[in-house]
Amino acid sequence: MKEVNSAFPQVTDIIETAKNSAYKKVNEELINMYWNIGAFLSKEAENAAFGDAYIDSISEYIQEQFPGIKGFNRRGLYRMKKFYETYVSDEFVTALLTQISWTKVLLEPIKGLKENPFMDTYVMEFLDMPQIYKEQDFRKALIHNMKDFILELGKDFTFIDEEYRVQVGGEDFAIDLLFFHRGLQCLVAFELKIGKFKPEYISKMDFYLEALDRQKKKEHENPSVGLILCASKNDEVVEYAMSRSMSPMLVSEYKLQLPDKKILEKKLQELVNISQIEKE
Repeated sequence: MKEVNSAFPQVTDIIETAKNSAYKKVNEELINMYWNIGAFLSKEAENAAFGDAYIDSISEYIQEQFPGIKGFNRRGLYRMKKFYETYVSDEFVTALLTQISWTKVLLEPIKGLKENPFMDTYVMEFLDMPQIYKEQDFRKALIHNMKDFILELGKDFTFIDEEYRVQVGGEDFAIDLLFFHRGLQCLVAFELKIGKFKPEYISKMDFYLEALDRQKKKEHENPSVGLILCASKNDEVVEYAMSRSMSPMLVSEYKLQLPDKKILEKKLQELVNISQIEKE
């Protein structure tokens, strides 16, 4: 094996720092742009002619000026408007907005909801799955153990259906699992994946959420939320994939069993050792 100069890692550190800095700058510019568009739309809403037709006209104009640009359909523009109107009166929040991701902003539009109902990892030890299984086996196992699944998800989730059908352009499409969340007052679509997260999963969930909002969402309900449940994920890949999405969604992992007790004890001891070293 070729020996690596001990100083070389400094170069990769410089690259990683620059990448992170560039990403933060792009995120800041995006959120500023969404904020300013939201402010424009909020002001235009004072016009009696403002409505879906008006928003559609703006969307079409943007597409003509910037062919192929994504996120500026009716759904996206309404989200920018709501984003601005939700936070404009909160000086503390507006000062921090450019430091957080657009995805997190989209998931915080409902005032009064203090607790995030979603988790980064779900443990599904109750499923007792075989070593090799398919996505439909995973879905069927969740349906069969729905009571335990809802207990793992948390309070306020109400199950609606599996393979929930939506029709677009004369074609049928199936959402793996559909729930309603009482606290969020919105539909929650679950997409189940037995492998590692892939960026293309985002566009598919975007499609489902658009269909739900146009066809199924009731007038008093909030925009639908999506949860992509994968066996594993790379957080950086997820962040890049979701950075320009107009839809509130999350990507979570699932574990079919809890970590071995000895591994947990070893990790805990490592944390204790680190803590003692820092104190010294």
